[in-house]
Amino acid sequence: MKRRKFINKTALGTAALVGFPSIVPAHVLGKDAPSNKINIGQIGCGRIAMSHDIVDAMGFDEARIVAVCDVDSKRVNKAKEFVDKAYQEKTGKAKYMNTKIYENYQDMLLNKDIDAVMISTPDHWHSQPAIEAAVAGKDIYLQKPTSLTVKEGQQLREAVKKNNVILQIGTQQRAMQQFRIAAELVRNGRIGKIHTVKIGLPGDPAGPEALEMPIPSNLNFDMWLGSTPVVPYTEIGVHPQNGYSRPGWLRQRSYGAGMITGWGQHHYDSAAWGMNTELSGPISVEALAEFPKSGLWNVHGDFLVKHEYKNGATVYTSGGYKNGIKYIGDDGWIFVSRGAYVASASDPVDQKSSNSALNASDPKILQSVIGENEIHLEKINDQHGNWLDCIKSRKKPISDIEKGHKACVVCLISDIAMQVDRKLDWDPVKEVFVNDDEANAMLAREQRKPYGTNYVKF
Repeated sequence: MKRRKFINKTALGTAALVGFPSIVPAHVLGKDAPSNKINIGQIGCGRIAMSHDIVDAMGFDEARIVAVCDVDSKRVNKAKEFVDKAYQEKTGKAKYMNTKIYENYQDMLLNKDIDAVMISTPDHWHSQPAIEAAVAGKDIYLQKPTSLTVKEGQQLREAVKKNNVILQIGTQQRAMQQFRIAAELVRNGRIGKIHTVKIGLPGDPAGPEALEMPIPSNLNFDMWLGSTPVVPYTEIGVHPQNGYSRPGWLRQRSYGAGMITGWGQHHYDSAAWGMNTELSGPISVEALAEFPKSGLWNVHGDFLVKHEYKNGATVYTSGGYKNGIKYIGDDGWIFVSRGAYVASASDPVDQKSSNSALNASDPKILQSVIGENEIHLEKINDQHGNWLDCIKSRKKPISDIEKGHKACVVCLISDIAMQVDRKLDWDPVKEVFVNDDEANAMLAREQRKPYGTNYVKF
């Protein structure tokens, strides 16, 4: 696949907060005819869609964004404007694209001209549209976390397998070479037997009280709430009506679990890559966490989570550690992080403390060459590009539903452990807590009809 990036992602991350990003001089599409392209519908047109998913996918000649959808008409119209303008400048043709707009993604899924969808919605709207897209035979790029609950993730996994569609989870650290290199070195024993992994992951601060506000005429708030309980509207609890700064829904339990799922799935997925536990999981979890005592935002703040694995490794996660993953073995350690990379300008990352992308107890460890007969992990250059390749080849993408679900489960059971405040034994095969009815009841949530994965037939 030939990739033709036409937007600098770093510049876009900042530009997205104030308007549309700049586009380099137009160039023709080349030999690829429209009939050979993968027609993509974008579901959710907020911060991550505008600064990451749409931009990244449009950098590939194989991809063509043909439709955009959002329950906020202001955002969906801005997305259409951006996509149309981007293609105009890319092709030199003023009317190359007239992107369709939808308020309801279910209407978009009825469009037989659409081959695939990208889902960049709030966390509580991840699994249901992905399940319905699978039923409609659309291939899927799904932002993390995979699901709001363990049960939703199980339902999505079943739907994807039953309908034989390609689903890629947006854990793009797999495309960052330092994470693959670190995992390969660990898997090939360069630091001896792994006994400890330390993951640095920040919490969220408490927020202000928020009074009820009139619902904007451009927002279908009932559909935005979806399967979650009805609550009064307030702007900081949803998303900004102007701009694309970090939205308040990220810090409310109704719509997610905070940073343990927001960034946690990235780091747990990468850690599992190195530990060779991608398709299993921990056998126990226990946690301590602080939660706000007042204010609208109610997800965890400072925390410490401990997971034990059958292979003898123990994983600790806390905001007290440097953001990244530190593998510790009998013969040394390897630390890996994103370095200076951010998906969007409002990512809650301390750049100064996270700018070392790859380090080790001995520099010689990082210079070690992986031999021909040793373990070589899959290498990709871009998460969206790998997804597009797999749509054509029908091979499993690097972050398929099974790996994505298992990584998300680690996040979700960590959140449950924070709430019950005791050690929980976990069966990673059956995906249930052992002899704990209270904790098992938290693997699912009540869903408000007519919304919710429980009401989708697949």
